[in-house]
Amino acid sequence: MEHVKALAIKGLMTFVALFVVLTLGFNISVLTVLAITIVLGAVSYPLGDLKLYPKTTNMIATTADIGIAFLVIAVIGPMFGSNDVSSWMSAGLLAGIVVAAGEFFFHNYIGNKPIGDNKRFRTSYHH
Repeated sequence: MEHVKALAIKGLMTFVALFVVLTLGFNISVLTVLAITIVLGAVSYPLGDLKLYPKTTNMIATTADIGIAFLVIAVIGPMFGSNDVSSWMSAGLLAGIVVAAGEFFFHNYIGNKPIGDNKRFRTSYHH
């Protein structure tokens, strides 16, 4: 159940960040933003939030989130509309920074939950 709650929080946070940057800033459709949100969550949650963050620091994981968001948006963005790669790269970098700002706080949330690689640390406290 913790994964469902965490994914819901992450999904909403990511969608809002991408909507502000991509839809309002770059005139990207809401459906495209939704699709990118889903792909980004499917990549960044298991890799960044469940594996990397518990083994490193919040700052390292947040920095990785900028890169993950940038790559996902720059690579799959052109598949959804304009194939102007330089615009998608600019949008991806800006969106990555905005998403990462939210991820910094999200990491604090999941750091206190028995999920991912945190599970081995947290289970001993719940006996």
